[in-house]
Amino acid sequence: MSERGPIMRRLSGASNGGGGSGAASGQWEGGGNAARARGVNAGIMDEKVLELVFRALNWDPQSLCVVARVSRRLRAVAERVLWRELCVSRAPRMVAALTGGAPASAPAAGRIGGGWPALAKLLLFCCGAAGASVPGHFAPVSRFSKTSGRSFLSRRCAGDLLYVSDPCEHSVPGGGAGGAAAAAEDVGAYRGVFRGFMRSRTRAWLVGHRAALETRVRCPYCGARVWSMTAAGLAPRSASRRLGANEGRLEYFVCVSGHLHGSCWLARLSDSEGAGADGGSDGDDGNASADEDDVGL
Repeated sequence: MSERGPIMRRLSGASNGGGGSGAASGQWEGGGNAARARGVNAGIMDEKVLELVFRALNWDPQSLCVVARVSRRLRAVAERVLWRELCVSRAPRMVAALTGGAPASAPAAGRIGGGWPALAKLLLFCCGAAGASVPGHFAPVSRFSKTSGRSFLSRRCAGDLLYVSDPCEHSVPGGGAGGAAAAAEDVGAYRGVFRGFMRSRTRAWLVGHRAALETRVRCPYCGARVWSMTAAGLAPRSASRRLGANEGRLEYFVCVSGHLHGSCWLARLSDSEGAGADGGSDGDDGNASADEDDVGL
């Protein structure tokens, strides 16, 4: 026993001395959560490494979905960084507008209503039209526009910023109300997103007038509950005109996170009517390129 005491003291002193192994040991044992985080944030788990990998893959959404399902840590990195960078790469002007013009690296750009995964899905995925049995699908190309969004805002909600996509057209055999028409009809599915929906006039009106939330419909992008804008009386006629939809055959919903989705039965125009419509019914279309983003897979 008398010999073991000095030996143990010498070993203890060597490990606590100024050697490299002692410093590394102290760094790990004394660092707590920070040290464990340093151990995790290495190799493929490093956010910068993952960014470089997915930038080389052109932010492929299907690959990102696979990686986000590997582990909770990778899912957290995807939700915090990777989905945001995908959105910035696909729709830079739109993301800048939705985040108040903050650059992608700013803290404000890390937060958005409903989260970055939901916005990425909204950019790339057409929700279809449940009422017409049209399933959802990835959309190869979509155009989102603030000009279109203004057509979906009633006068009492003017001033809100809303991006809405062009309708994704689907041919439905024997469509129409009651299914009386034998000829195929075209259904348009569209989606959109508000900036700062929690502070918007649209939400203030819905909450102030105690508009009922739908019981059978959920947001296809974030899973939240939704309001029917048609039932609330907030669907202006300009929305039908903008989409080229038949009057009274349009419905859309807005969820509590600010995502919009809906469908309409598109009107069939003759050549002369189509030429007139292309002339531009909205007076601010001349500046539309600055208000639009073309999003592709």
